[in-house]
Amino acid sequence: MQHDMKRFIREILESPRRRAIPIMTSPGIELVGASPADVFRDGALQFRCIEALAGEVHADALVTFMDLSVEAEAFGSPVRYSEHENPTVSDSIASTPEAIEALSVPGVGTKRTSEVLRCAQLCAEKLDRPVLGGMIGPFSLAGRLADMTEIMILAAVEQEAAAQLLDKATSFLVEYAKAFRAAGVNGLIIAEPAAGLLSPDMCREFAADYLKRIVAAVQDDDFPVVVHNCGNAADRQIPALVSTGAAALHLGNAVSLPELLPQMPPRVLLMGNIDPVGVLKDGTPETVYAATAGLLRATAAWPNYVLSSGCDVPPGVKLENVRAFFRALDDYNRTVE
Repeated sequence: MQHDMKRFIREILESPRRRAIPIMTSPGIELVGASPADVFRDGALQFRCIEALAGEVHADALVTFMDLSVEAEAFGSPVRYSEHENPTVSDSIASTPEAIEALSVPGVGTKRTSEVLRCAQLCAEKLDRPVLGGMIGPFSLAGRLADMTEIMILAAVEQEAAAQLLDKATSFLVEYAKAFRAAGVNGLIIAEPAAGLLSPDMCREFAADYLKRIVAAVQDDDFPVVVHNCGNAADRQIPALVSTGAAALHLGNAVSLPELLPQMPPRVLLMGNIDPVGVLKDGTPETVYAATAGLLRATAAWPNYVLSSGCDVPPGVKLENVRAFFRALDDYNRTVE
């Protein structure tokens, strides 16, 4: 479905009302009574979960499933499925310069990427609000292909091999991002959590500069890109992350958004960062409401703030906690109308 995303962002920046775009799909699994292991293999079932959740909550935009094993699996990585958490990569396939040299870049549509894009197309065709496709970032993908310890070592002492792996990862992700756009979704959120392990200079060299290639390939007024980083070093990485050119940054709950908002360019959105586990999963409706209302009050002075979860909301979050999150948003908005 077509949505005027330039207007959507302008209204965020010009209105005192807050918008909410949580990274939240897992509660939809319980709404349709599906098996998580089945959901992550089936794009049509993913759509049913998102559609069911959209009927329960009034998020201003929706996000497709944030399964960060999909892209590595397309390269050939083995994946372990679970009934209690998202699929995970179970072994590395490119931890040496020789293995990186031999690694082939897959085509878009390989393995479960076809199911992710199927979900994206169904969401774009059938849902009544903007939808952001979800995919992994280059450094985090490299960390799954090589193992996180190995990619950190490669970045420090084998920089040519690290650059080659990142280049292969980025080449695939550029085409994958284009396929999301062709599927009809209204924007893209790129999850780059592993970048939070890097120093600011290394973040620019090994994450931001590669993210910039993806942003440049797909972003325009009709298709904004959001870069997500949930690391505890994100407060020192703002200049590098902003340098990607992304329309928005999405940060995790390890950092303080009220402290970071003054660093943000006023036309770049900053999204986050209610703790998805400690608050949304493990909290009560009362504590969820209090945390959400508190963050809204603390960020009230910045028009470019968008309420969200700090990261992907995990399985097991109670729907009453999700409703408390949105109730706090509604109550806040009534005070500014």
